[in-house]
Amino acid sequence: MLGYDTGFHEVGDRIWVARYEWHDVNITVIEGGAGLLMIDTHASTRAAVGVIDHIRRAGLGEVTVVVNTHEHFDHTFGNAAVRSAYGPVPIHATQHATDHTLSSAVAFKARFAAQVAAGELADPRTPEILQTDVVAPDRPFVGRTTLDLGGRTVELVHPGRGHTAGDLVTWVPDANLLQAGDLLEETGPPVYTDHSYPLDWPATIDVVLDLIDDRSTVVPGHGVPVDKEWVRGQRAEIAQVADTIQQLGSEGVPIERAVAAASWPWPTDDWRFAGALQSGYAQLGLA
Repeated sequence: MLGYDTGFHEVGDRIWVARYEWHDVNITVIEGGAGLLMIDTHASTRAAVGVIDHIRRAGLGEVTVVVNTHEHFDHTFGNAAVRSAYGPVPIHATQHATDHTLSSAVAFKARFAAQVAAGELADPRTPEILQTDVVAPDRPFVGRTTLDLGGRTVELVHPGRGHTAGDLVTWVPDANLLQAGDLLEETGPPVYTDHSYPLDWPATIDVVLDLIDDRSTVVPGHGVPVDKEWVRGQRAEIAQVADTIQQLGSEGVPIERAVAAASWPWPTDDWRFAGALQSGYAQLGLA
């Protein structure tokens, strides 16, 4: 079991995960002969410096390549700190995430700045986010690409739209381990935002399921590692959301009545689920 802020724990052959309480985000590192691949970099420069310290304290080696699972701040805002520590390491992401990292950063910073200005600062670490210099990925790909870590092959796969239009998963065949980013979240419902794709999400998870088997380890973007049976369970919940939105739309139920008009797999007042109706109705052309 991964505890918060306890450093890196081995979850597969030469693959370690650290779970951080701030944003409950997972950072994964994969060792190859050429060094470490780091998946996601945390939510600020200061937070990433703490991750780097954990890597060094554990004696895991030098980071030589970075992967951003998608463009959101809690997965990309440590990019600059990693480059400061290790030099100009390549940063891989889907083409969509690469194209939208900087604009996403502007939007997130504007939202947090508005909270500060209004005196609604619920998170005392928010100023770290505002002070972070953002570095976008520089190695975009479309569909699928393979990285050679030096005697170890790692595959980056864009399985489709879900949490964002540009989510990727990282598949390590020799370890039978997949890092899923925020397409899967063990701590509760996956986060639906106004730029998620609820209607596409089940088919995207089907692609993930095709990559793994019943012995696979799956590391979600947030929470503890899971197995294929757990992934099937969350896929069923995601499919229930998609099917329900489709049905409500076909019946002409307005969005303001949709929450009360159906049953949902998660509490509708959970902030992580809050964007599902807006983005789902937008996909139907109804919002």
